Amino acid sequence: MHCAAWILLSAVSLGQTADRPLERFEFSQIQMGMPFRVVVYARDEDSANAAASAAYARIKQLNGVMSDYEPESELMQLCRTAGSGQKVKVSRDLLTVLSRSLDLSKKSNGAFDVTVGPIVKLWRKARRTKTLPEPDELAAARRLVDYRQIRLDGQAGTVELGIPGMQLDLGGIGVGYAIDEALAVLAARGIRSALVDGSGDIGVSDAPPGQPGWRVGLAPLDADREPSRYLILKNGAVTTSGDAFQYVEVAGQRYSHIVDPSTGLGLTERSSVTVIALNCTVADSYTKAVSVLGQEQGLALIDATPGAAAIIVRAHEGRVETLESKRVRELRWEGPAARGPSPSREKRK
Repeated sequence: MHCAAWILLSAVSLGQTADRPLERFEFSQIQMGMPFRVVVYARDEDSANAAASAAYARIKQLNGVMSDYEPESELMQLCRTAGSGQKVKVSRDLLTVLSRSLDLSKKSNGAFDVTVGPIVKLWRKARRTKTLPEPDELAAARRLVDYRQIRLDGQAGTVELGIPGMQLDLGGIGVGYAIDEALAVLAARGIRSALVDGSGDIGVSDAPPGQPGWRVGLAPLDADREPSRYLILKNGAVTTSGDAFQYVEVAGQRYSHIVDPSTGLGLTERSSVTVIALNCTVADSYTKAVSVLGQEQGLALIDATPGAAAIIVRAHEGRVETLESKRVRELRWEGPAARGPSPSREKRK
């Protein structure tokens, strides 16, 4: 009898909680060296705080796995075994990210390649010193770039790096993966409507209460301009990559932070690539692949990817061109004057 009464009281209590309207809560922390914003709709502040804290803890954990800035991260420990012939047992997270990276490397014929670490380090130095990498340094770095030298055994959970001195850089996919994992943590905590924004990489779950979706303003080609249109998004992700924020200009030539693995050079065409996808791991990584591949091959890659769409905006022969993949017209858009909740705005990476 006491047990039955407890069940009944619990049901009444849960029903009363369920009747409470959802409130919007917003949080911000620096994670992975960048601002991460988490927006949740929850019944009360305590549950929102607990869910957001768990999401941030997951992002921090993943930084310890994937960072190439932290010398003792799992990634850097793996890189120190390059060329040794050692098959290294790695975590599920690192195995997953490397597996997805290799899949895109094959699909893009190497336009996306996480073994570009040595080249990326040279261009980081170039942005600091405002000087181009020396040709001999670049040639030496290029010899270490080959995604086919990542030997992954999914069943055994091991990875072997085949070339001595290889360095992996997960900057083109890691943030997207962290956002997907943060959303999974929020869902496990009962948060159905959430947005996670890692410096412009945006992943969302269900729409906010009473709204058709999350209103996301797409980054224009020039950083100081307002978005010209807004994407209405739910249960998906959107990322824009380009040279608006991260670039170096040397002798009048502008070089993007996105490098072409085949040449070792930063991209020089003024452009931005936006990818909308079913998850942020795809959106994040495919923006880099499409940027390197260019419009024809890049849009073909997107059209062959289920649930993905892309927009390329580029400065070409003195004018701005906009090119779209086939699925863009299937998405829901609003103009800048449309009314709605405070929009999220992408920052191009």
